[in-house]
Amino acid sequence: MLALDVRNLNKKYPNFELKDVSFQLEKGYIMGFIGANGAGKTTTIKSILNMLHLDSGEVRILGKNIVEHEIELKQEIGYAFGDIDFYTRSKIKTLTNVIKKFYKNWDDDTYYNYLRKFKLDESKKIIELSTGMKVKYSLAIALSHGAKVLILDEPTSGLDPVARDNLLDIFQDLVSNGEISILFSTHITSDLEKCADFITFIENGQIVHSSEKEEFMESYLLLNGSKSQLNEVKEQLISYKVNSFGFTGLIHSHDFDPSLDIKATTPSLEEIMIYFAKKEDMNV
Repeated sequence: MLALDVRNLNKKYPNFELKDVSFQLEKGYIMGFIGANGAGKTTTIKSILNMLHLDSGEVRILGKNIVEHEIELKQEIGYAFGDIDFYTRSKIKTLTNVIKKFYKNWDDDTYYNYLRKFKLDESKKIIELSTGMKVKYSLAIALSHGAKVLILDEPTSGLDPVARDNLLDIFQDLVSNGEISILFSTHITSDLEKCADFITFIENGQIVHSSEKEEFMESYLLLNGSKSQLNEVKEQLISYKVNSFGFTGLIHSHDFDPSLDIKATTPSLEEIMIYFAKKEDMNV
């Protein structure tokens, strides 16, 4: 069964449009959801959670339509985001006591285990928490009611490298039994290189590519060559930068002729994002 099945989402705003957004996440895996600011990540996540009215399209979670089964499915979904901007004067304990009443499978033992793991003091007020601590609190809530699908929007923002690495270990442990699945939106693409099984890349409201992580990265090549060599591949490049040594450019692997004497390496997720963004700049 698919944990998440997003089909042909369309939503038009005056200055932005989601266009036929489709991707699938299998049970027991982590999917990284990447794209520049304004690319459509948050709009897609809100669509998945039925927080906005779509023009067309369908979202199925654990085989059920989110619109038709919203109350039931939200017992199965854990949602965490990079900040908390509500009830900031409340203590953690007070806020948790309100939130947990909404979940029939709430587990206090699990919750307090995560408080200890994240070194969270429940007597503190939300306003007293650092950005990183707010992220950890959101995750503690999300992980404490038996959710089968975790939707995490920038969950590692504000965390130091050690805390981020510990969190990635938790994510990988969570999916290890094959029952929990994670959709993980982030700008910190190195985190996804460590923990994601699949990558979905959105740009200008459209899905550019969604596949298994290694396949995703290997479908592109980063070329480094002399200025004279640029003319040999210029038409095939997604985008490129010229420097004093020559050029660096991104190309689809299937568009590259390996007989050319141009150095080609597998790019990082960050490099792929940067060169796609540069493509937009070059087309302006």
